[in-house]
Amino acid sequence: MAERGGSGVERDGVVRVVLADDQQLVRAGFRSMLDGEDDISVVAEAGDGTEALRAAREHRPDVVLMDVRMPRVDGVAATRAIVAEPQLRDVRVVILTMFDLDEYVYSGLKAGASGFLVKDTEPAELIHGVRVVARGEALLAPSVTRRLIGEFAGRIKDPPPTPELNGLTEREREVLTAVANGLSNEELAQRLVVSPATAKTHVSRVMTKLGARDRAQLVVFAYEAGVVRPGWLS
Repeated sequence: MAERGGSGVERDGVVRVVLADDQQLVRAGFRSMLDGEDDISVVAEAGDGTEALRAAREHRPDVVLMDVRMPRVDGVAATRAIVAEPQLRDVRVVILTMFDLDEYVYSGLKAGASGFLVKDTEPAELIHGVRVVARGEALLAPSVTRRLIGEFAGRIKDPPPTPELNGLTEREREVLTAVANGLSNEELAQRLVVSPATAKTHVSRVMTKLGARDRAQLVVFAYEAGVVRPGWLS
Protein backbone atom coordinates (compact mmCIF):
# COMPACT_ATOMS: atom_id res chain seq x y z
CA MET A 1 0.00 0.00 0.00
CA ALA A 2 1.32 3.44 -0.88
CA GLU A 3 1.99 5.91 1.90
CA ARG A 4 -0.84 8.41 1.92
CA GLY A 5 -0.65 11.30 4.34
CA GLY A 6 -3.89 12.47 5.85
CA SER A 7 -6.31 10.67 3.57
CA GLY A 8 -9.93 10.18 4.51
CA VAL A 9 -9.34 6.43 4.70
CA GLU A 10 -6.67 6.95 7.35
CA ARG A 11 -8.77 9.50 9.26
CA ASP A 12 -12.03 7.64 9.70
CA GLY A 13 -12.04 4.55 7.50
CA VAL A 14 -14.40 6.16 4.97
CA VAL A 15 -13.39 6.59 1.31
CA ARG A 16 -14.29 10.11 0.20
CA VAL A 17 -15.33 10.36 -3.47
CA VAL A 18 -15.94 13.21 -5.91
CA LEU A 19 -18.15 12.39 -8.91
CA ALA A 20 -17.36 14.32 -12.10
CA ASP A 21 -19.72 13.79 -15.04
CA ASP A 22 -21.66 16.23 -17.18
CA GLN A 23 -24.80 14.09 -17.00
CA GLN A 24 -26.73 14.51 -13.77
CA LEU A 25 -28.51 11.16 -14.14
CA VAL A 26 -25.17 9.38 -14.39
CA ARG A 27 -23.93 11.11 -11.25
CA ALA A 28 -27.16 10.23 -9.45
CA GLY A 29 -26.80 6.57 -10.37
CA PHE A 30 -23.19 6.37 -9.20
CA ARG A 31 -24.00 8.26 -6.00
CA SER A 32 -26.81 5.85 -5.21
CA MET A 33 -24.48 2.86 -5.56
CA LEU A 34 -21.58 4.37 -3.63
CA ASP A 35 -23.46 6.04 -0.79
CA GLY A 36 -25.12 2.72 -0.06
CA GLU A 37 -21.77 1.45 1.28
CA ASP A 38 -20.84 2.12 4.90
CA ASP A 39 -17.20 2.83 4.03
CA ILE A 40 -17.75 5.14 1.01
CA SER A 41 -19.12 8.69 0.95
CA VAL A 42 -19.71 10.94 -2.07
CA VAL A 43 -18.61 14.35 -0.82
CA ALA A 44 -19.16 16.41 -3.98
CA GLU A 45 -20.31 16.34 -7.60
CA ALA A 46 -18.95 18.19 -10.62
CA GLY A 47 -20.33 18.79 -14.09
CA ASP A 48 -17.04 19.50 -15.86
CA GLY A 49 -13.30 19.42 -15.34
CA THR A 50 -13.10 22.90 -13.84
CA GLU A 51 -15.64 21.99 -11.17
CA ALA A 52 -13.85 18.66 -10.57
CA LEU A 53 -10.56 20.44 -9.87
CA ARG A 54 -12.32 22.91 -7.58
CA ALA A 55 -14.01 20.05 -5.69
CA ALA A 56 -10.70 18.20 -5.36
CA ARG A 57 -9.08 21.28 -3.86
CA GLU A 58 -11.94 21.90 -1.46
CA HIS A 59 -12.62 18.35 -0.26
CA ARG A 60 -9.27 16.56 -0.77
CA PRO A 61 -11.09 13.30 -1.62
CA ASP A 62 -9.45 9.92 -1.79
CA VAL A 63 -10.87 9.23 -5.25
CA VAL A 64 -12.24 11.31 -8.12
CA LEU A 65 -14.42 9.39 -10.58
CA MET A 66 -13.76 11.44 -13.70
CA ASP A 67 -15.81 11.33 -16.89
CA VAL A 68 -13.32 11.50 -19.73
CA ARG A 69 -15.47 13.68 -22.01
CA MET A 70 -16.99 16.80 -20.48
CA PRO A 71 -17.61 20.36 -21.70
CA ARG A 72 -15.23 23.27 -21.11
CA VAL A 73 -12.43 21.27 -19.45
CA ASP A 74 -12.44 17.53 -20.18
CA GLY A 75 -11.45 14.73 -17.83
CA VAL A 76 -7.93 14.38 -19.23
CA ALA A 77 -7.05 18.02 -18.62
CA ALA A 78 -8.65 17.91 -15.17
CA THR A 79 -6.70 14.77 -14.28
CA ARG A 80 -3.47 16.40 -15.39
CA ALA A 81 -4.25 19.47 -13.26
CA ILE A 82 -5.04 17.40 -10.16
CA VAL A 83 -1.89 15.31 -10.48
CA ALA A 84 0.24 18.44 -10.94
CA GLU A 85 -0.78 20.01 -7.61
CA PRO A 86 1.44 18.89 -4.70
CA GLN A 87 -1.33 19.46 -2.16
CA LEU A 88 -3.48 16.94 -4.07
CA ARG A 89 -0.81 14.24 -4.17
CA ASP A 90 -3.04 11.81 -2.25
CA VAL A 91 -6.01 12.27 -4.59
CA ARG A 92 -6.43 9.38 -7.02
CA VAL A 93 -8.35 9.67 -10.29
CA VAL A 94 -10.33 6.91 -12.00
CA ILE A 95 -11.39 7.67 -15.56
CA LEU A 96 -14.97 6.87 -16.56
CA THR A 97 -15.65 6.01 -20.19
CA MET A 98 -18.33 4.54 -22.44
CA PHE A 99 -15.81 2.40 -24.34
CA ASP A 100 -12.71 0.62 -23.07
CA LEU A 101 -10.73 1.18 -26.28
CA ASP A 102 -10.87 4.97 -26.08
CA GLU A 103 -7.92 7.20 -26.91
CA TYR A 104 -9.11 9.67 -24.29
CA VAL A 105 -8.73 6.98 -21.64
CA TYR A 106 -5.18 6.29 -22.80
CA SER A 107 -4.46 10.02 -22.53
CA GLY A 108 -5.99 10.00 -19.05
CA LEU A 109 -3.70 7.19 -17.93
CA LYS A 110 -0.72 9.09 -19.33
CA ALA A 111 -1.89 12.18 -17.47
CA GLY A 112 -1.78 10.33 -14.15
CA ALA A 113 -5.07 8.49 -13.69
CA SER A 114 -4.81 5.35 -11.58
CA GLY A 115 -7.09 3.32 -13.83
CA PHE A 116 -10.40 3.41 -15.61
CA LEU A 117 -13.90 1.96 -15.48
CA VAL A 118 -16.47 1.54 -18.21
CA LYS A 119 -19.68 3.33 -17.23
CA ASP A 120 -21.86 0.24 -17.57
CA THR A 121 -19.68 -1.70 -15.13
CA GLU A 122 -21.44 -3.81 -12.52
CA PRO A 123 -22.05 -2.06 -9.17
CA ALA A 124 -19.81 -4.53 -7.36
CA GLU A 125 -16.94 -3.77 -9.76
CA LEU A 126 -17.41 -0.03 -9.30
CA ILE A 127 -17.34 -0.31 -5.52
CA HIS A 128 -14.33 -2.64 -5.59
CA GLY A 129 -12.51 -0.27 -7.94
CA VAL A 130 -13.05 2.72 -5.67
CA ARG A 131 -11.73 0.80 -2.67
CA VAL A 132 -8.67 -0.48 -4.56
CA VAL A 133 -7.67 2.98 -5.76
CA ALA A 134 -8.33 4.53 -2.34
CA ARG A 135 -5.74 2.12 -0.91
CA GLY A 136 -3.16 3.69 -3.21
CA GLU A 137 -3.15 0.86 -5.73
CA ALA A 138 -3.72 1.07 -9.47
CA LEU A 139 -6.95 -0.20 -10.94
CA LEU A 140 -5.63 -2.46 -13.67
CA ALA A 141 -7.59 -5.20 -15.36
CA PRO A 142 -4.54 -6.66 -17.12
CA SER A 143 -6.17 -7.93 -20.31
CA VAL A 144 -8.25 -4.79 -20.95
CA THR A 145 -5.61 -2.32 -19.83
CA ARG A 146 -2.85 -3.91 -21.88
CA ARG A 147 -5.14 -4.04 -24.90
CA LEU A 148 -5.99 -0.36 -24.50
CA ILE A 149 -2.41 0.80 -23.99
CA GLY A 150 -1.08 -1.56 -26.64
CA GLU A 151 -3.60 -0.21 -29.15
CA PHE A 152 -2.41 3.39 -28.86
CA ALA A 153 1.20 3.04 -27.73
CA GLY A 154 1.65 0.47 -30.50
CA ARG A 155 1.19 3.24 -33.05
CA ILE A 156 4.60 4.53 -32.02
CA LYS A 157 6.64 2.52 -34.51
CA ASP A 158 10.00 3.80 -33.28
CA PRO A 159 9.94 4.43 -29.52
CA PRO A 160 11.61 7.72 -28.57
CA PRO A 161 14.85 7.67 -26.56
CA THR A 162 14.14 7.02 -22.91
CA PRO A 163 17.20 7.93 -20.83
CA GLU A 164 15.28 7.04 -17.66
CA LEU A 165 15.76 3.38 -18.56
CA ASN A 166 19.51 3.78 -18.16
CA GLY A 167 18.99 4.37 -14.47
CA LEU A 168 17.33 0.97 -13.96
CA THR A 169 19.23 -2.11 -12.93
CA GLU A 170 18.74 -5.34 -14.83
CA ARG A 171 16.47 -6.59 -12.04
CA GLU A 172 14.43 -3.38 -12.14
CA ARG A 173 13.96 -3.71 -15.91
CA GLU A 174 12.69 -7.23 -15.28
CA VAL A 175 10.25 -5.83 -12.70
CA LEU A 176 9.05 -3.15 -15.13
CA THR A 177 8.41 -5.75 -17.82
CA ALA A 178 6.54 -7.98 -15.37
CA VAL A 179 4.32 -5.12 -14.20
CA ALA A 180 3.58 -4.16 -17.81
CA ASN A 181 2.55 -7.75 -18.45
CA GLY A 182 0.02 -7.56 -15.63
CA LEU A 183 1.77 -9.47 -12.85
CA SER A 184 0.65 -8.73 -9.30
CA ASN A 185 3.16 -8.36 -6.47
CA GLU A 186 2.47 -11.95 -5.44
CA GLU A 187 3.06 -13.24 -8.97
CA LEU A 188 6.16 -11.09 -9.29
CA ALA A 189 7.46 -12.51 -6.00
CA GLN A 190 7.07 -16.03 -7.33
CA ARG A 191 8.90 -15.16 -10.54
CA LEU A 192 11.78 -13.47 -8.72
CA VAL A 193 11.79 -16.02 -5.87
CA VAL A 194 11.48 -13.31 -3.24
CA SER A 195 8.87 -12.36 -0.66
CA PRO A 196 5.83 -10.27 -1.71
CA ALA A 197 7.17 -7.45 0.47
CA THR A 198 10.47 -7.47 -1.42
CA ALA A 199 8.62 -7.55 -4.74
CA LYS A 200 6.59 -4.53 -3.63
CA THR A 201 9.82 -2.73 -2.71
CA HIS A 202 11.24 -3.43 -6.18
CA VAL A 203 8.11 -1.99 -7.80
CA SER A 204 8.26 1.10 -5.58
CA ARG A 205 11.89 1.71 -6.53
CA VAL A 206 11.10 1.48 -10.23
CA MET A 207 8.19 3.90 -9.77
CA THR A 208 10.47 6.35 -7.96
CA LYS A 209 13.20 6.18 -10.61
CA LEU A 210 10.74 6.67 -13.46
CA GLY A 211 8.68 9.32 -11.66
CA ALA A 212 5.57 7.15 -11.95
CA ARG A 213 2.54 7.85 -9.76
CA ASP A 214 1.51 4.19 -9.62
CA ARG A 215 1.53 0.94 -11.59
CA ALA A 216 -0.73 2.36 -14.28
CA GLN A 217 1.97 4.83 -15.27
CA LEU A 218 4.58 2.05 -15.27
CA VAL A 219 2.49 0.15 -17.82
CA VAL A 220 2.15 3.22 -20.05
CA PHE A 221 5.87 3.93 -19.81
CA ALA A 222 6.84 0.35 -20.65
CA TYR A 223 4.73 0.30 -23.81
CA GLU A 224 5.75 3.76 -25.00
CA ALA A 225 9.43 3.04 -24.39
CA GLY A 226 9.21 -0.24 -26.29
CA VAL A 227 10.16 -2.31 -23.24
CA VAL A 228 7.15 -4.44 -24.07
CA ARG A 229 5.34 -4.44 -27.40
CA PRO A 230 1.83 -5.35 -28.49
CA GLY A 231 1.70 -8.86 -29.91
CA TRP A 232 1.04 -7.69 -33.44
CA LEU A 233 4.25 -5.60 -33.42
CA SER A 234 6.52 -8.15 -31.76
